[in-house]
Amino acid sequence: MAEVLDQNEIDSLLSALSSGEVDAEEMKKEEAEQAIKDYDFRRPDKLSKEQMRTLQMIHENLVRLLTTTLSTKLRSMVDFEVASIEQLSYDEFIRSLPEPTIIGVAELEPFSGQFIYEISPDIGFAVIDRLFGGMGRPLEDIRSFTDIEKVVLKKVLKWFLSTLPEAWENIIRVTPKLREIESNPQFTQIVPSNDMTIIITLSAKIANSEGLVNICIPYIMLEPIVPRLNAQQWFSSTREEQTAQHIENLKKRVQKAEVDVLAELGEADITVTDLLYLQPGDVIKTDKRTEDMIDIRIGERIKYQGLAGTSRKHLAVKIAEVMDMGEDGEIEDDE
Repeated sequence: MAEVLDQNEIDSLLSALSSGEVDAEEMKKEEAEQAIKDYDFRRPDKLSKEQMRTLQMIHENLVRLLTTTLSTKLRSMVDFEVASIEQLSYDEFIRSLPEPTIIGVAELEPFSGQFIYEISPDIGFAVIDRLFGGMGRPLEDIRSFTDIEKVVLKKVLKWFLSTLPEAWENIIRVTPKLREIESNPQFTQIVPSNDMTIIITLSAKIANSEGLVNICIPYIMLEPIVPRLNAQQWFSSTREEQTAQHIENLKKRVQKAEVDVLAELGEADITVTDLLYLQPGDVIKTDKRTEDMIDIRIGERIKYQGLAGTSRKHLAVKIAEVMDMGEDGEIEDDE
């Protein structure tokens, strides 16, 4: 994709051309040289440009989910972006990783085989620092992870994996499972060295730290669904089924939502002077008797009526009646 210049950059470029600081012919020559890309016919690309774009869309969805999930878990500013998607041999990928690093070896059912989720040490130590009450700063000198830190990182990797099902749902329903965690790339061999893999690199900013997260998926793992990696499948795959699934997911989330319940014991009119001089032990007479029904509100709406009392020495309200609510939230009359 061609780089898009903003207005300031355009003005600066025109100014440099006018003053002779930049030679237009040289720029054309450099552009022509950059347009030539090396291609190794012994290791041809396995995925087409359209299929790579579909993977790009899947992981753009993934970074949005990661940003939301980790912001909540870490209670800190988190930002993820898709930096690049490449096709490399497994050996090239492994040799590019630092040591130590954080490598999660996982499965993604119904795919066969394993894939890798690698988190740079800068991000890993920043997450650990944040979870233990720090500001999210990375270590100045990278060291090996302790046993306690590995236990924490295992949980963090599961947070990362938990976002995959929703990110992939337009293509296929997946279930990730973390199998093991490793810190030395040389001890991780999920496919032969010459096998082609898809490397999705995410740039991450967590609190005061920046780093990379790499997802390495062997081509042989994706091969069964390669024909489905297209824009048409992304936008139109079983919309009715997706809609039903989305509704079910929304219902589950709504059921877990917390709401405020308010029981109104009664009302009373008092002067501001009386209000200012109220003391513990003072009694306010309300318009309700002990045997009268009281209103129970969910948020601002009256949803139930009940009786006030005690349960096991605690103040309590017993629901006696469910109120019928109109579309505008008002109580409907039976008449």
